[in-house]
Amino acid sequence: MKHTQPRTLFEKIWDNHVVIQEPNAPAVLYIDRHLVHEVTSPQAFSELRSRGLKVRRPEKTTATVDHSIPTLSGGDTRLSFADDLCRRQIHQLEQNCSDFGITCYGHTNGDQGIVHVIGPEQGLTLPGSTIVCGDSHTSTHGAFGALAFGIGTSEVAHVLATQCLLQRKPKTMQVNVDGQLSKGVSAKDIILAVIAQIGIGGATGHVIEYTGSAIRALNMEERMTVCNMSIECGARAGLIAPDQTTLNYLKDRPQAPKGSAWKKSTEKWLALVSDPGATYDKSIQLDANSLQPMITFGTNPGMGVAINSVVPDPMALSNPVEQAALTKALTYMGLSAGQALSGQHVDVVFIGSCTNGRITDLRAAAGVFKDHQVAPNVRVLVVPGSHQVKQQAEAEGLDQIFMDAGAEWREPGCSMCIAMNGDQIKPGQYAVSTSNRNFEGRQGKGGRTLLASPLTAAAAAISGKVVDPRTLFSA
Repeated sequence: MKHTQPRTLFEKIWDNHVVIQEPNAPAVLYIDRHLVHEVTSPQAFSELRSRGLKVRRPEKTTATVDHSIPTLSGGDTRLSFADDLCRRQIHQLEQNCSDFGITCYGHTNGDQGIVHVIGPEQGLTLPGSTIVCGDSHTSTHGAFGALAFGIGTSEVAHVLATQCLLQRKPKTMQVNVDGQLSKGVSAKDIILAVIAQIGIGGATGHVIEYTGSAIRALNMEERMTVCNMSIECGARAGLIAPDQTTLNYLKDRPQAPKGSAWKKSTEKWLALVSDPGATYDKSIQLDANSLQPMITFGTNPGMGVAINSVVPDPMALSNPVEQAALTKALTYMGLSAGQALSGQHVDVVFIGSCTNGRITDLRAAAGVFKDHQVAPNVRVLVVPGSHQVKQQAEAEGLDQIFMDAGAEWREPGCSMCIAMNGDQIKPGQYAVSTSNRNFEGRQGKGGRTLLASPLTAAAAAISGKVVDPRTLFSA
């Protein structure tokens, strides 16, 4: 179909994947890549069996174990550290994939890792594609100019059976970030600042496209961090148009196109940009020059401030509902209005997750840990996002830097981000975490989570308290 009106990047991908659009009904959207993990898929496979259905295109689905798998090693296998439920989930996924002919990176596979880490590193995540997974942080893959979003378990079954999905077309939102990040300020600080500015519902019903010179200057792993947390401000997905940085990352990945197919694909991918004159339903601006390291203080990712700021006063809010929510959050967190966050003691530091468990994240953290020691009474877990990340880090000696400093170096997995695999904080403990959610109990019942970048987390680990990382090193 020929389009005469300027279109956004999202609209181009959407239009390319609509199978059928009936009036006043959801579109039938074709799905290029389906990613699966062990927690949200068992019921979906059970539904296929109960209805006598096959997987429509098994080669388009890829599975991995990540949420339930322990990050400890030793014994016969890593599963020796898992509880019965986790073992059953992992074995069930591996059996389901075997039964239905789906590639699975199981608990003994050398390429196993977090689903949103292995997708890009294997070259399964490609520009212009539609990608779904039964996991909210599927938005990560939008960093490649893919329309990627999380789905529910019933939808997982639908995609397995049909390779399509019913979806209503979202609205569009532009987040333009111009300028240059200061030393010690990272991609994690960009997205925490966005969420703090617009709130956890500020992008509800929209797909965000990130634009601007500061976004273009990010490497692919930093772009993934930004898109990963798009869901935390309510967005359906996050997108960044592909460019040479994208191509450099994808070239020679195992599942990426090769030879003449690569050349043809890259020409098509580089054309995936919003047209001049394309309009968005919403647009906001951020000045990268003024951004500072960010940290959260409450119980959702929108409760974040610059690290040298104080905890806000609920009474300063005009909305009674917002007043009550902030008051409840501060009570849970054990923090007071007007309290400086800098200096807040820390019990645990977690560096990892699909947000910040990639090699560049570990390099940044190692730069802070080098020649330092973890503060007394602070526990530090460093968890690579995949076996490939782990191997690269060990080849560079990063693991030794972490262990010499007193941190624990673990096996790949979601770890303390979800706290269903044995890695968790205790009631009342404060954790500075590079993950994506600080909900009550997310990292352990009664645990108190402060979200931050790998630089800020590493600085807290060696200081034993929240500190501005810029005071400890030159990034």
